[in-house]
Amino acid sequence: KGIACASRSFRLEKKTGTRMGRRTCYILSWSFPCSPRSTFSRMATLVMQSMAFLQSSFPVPGSQLYVNGDLRLQQKQPLSCGGLDARYNISVINGTSPFAYDYDLTHIVAAYQERNVTTVLNDPNPIWLVGRAADAPFVINAIIRYPVEVISYQPGFWEMVKFAWVQYVSILLIFLWVFERIKIFVFQNQVVTTIPVTVTPRGDLCKEHLS
Repeated sequence: KGIACASRSFRLEKKTGTRMGRRTCYILSWSFPCSPRSTFSRMATLVMQSMAFLQSSFPVPGSQLYVNGDLRLQQKQPLSCGGLDARYNISVINGTSPFAYDYDLTHIVAAYQERNVTTVLNDPNPIWLVGRAADAPFVINAIIRYPVEVISYQPGFWEMVKFAWVQYVSILLIFLWVFERIKIFVFQNQVVTTIPVTVTPRGDLCKEHLS
């Protein structure tokens, strides 16, 4: 509700364990500056592994590729309200597959685009730097920003009732007012032919039958 926050700092630290069978792990630190009026409410939880695809080429041998762009979120359908959505919490590349087809780039991109939620790296101007020594490695320097995103989700029944009852009541009042005006116009101008009927009380009707 009313979240107006922007990512200020993002830090990713890699730790590699070499003793006692410890595995490599990543430590993530992400901070958001927020205004005092900002509130956080959990409507939908999404856990996914995404991909940022970058392609660049140059006729001259290069030493470094510099990338500076935004990683944007793309949705095809709204998320479900409540619960945990972890259907895309799988690796984009199946590293355990023995088949070469699973490592084909066209297959990887096509399978990734079938997802409902994806990410795309917007970098219109990657910079290709030349001047690499014979024994020097090729370096990719990337600065990836995470801008504020608007995530769509399907609200639940009670949430719709909570926030939409004012609209329903307003529409109902307008409808009742219009219907009342139409009824007054119809009867005052005799748009519909009406026949007056005298209603006889039930007691008088019984007396007539007895007589």
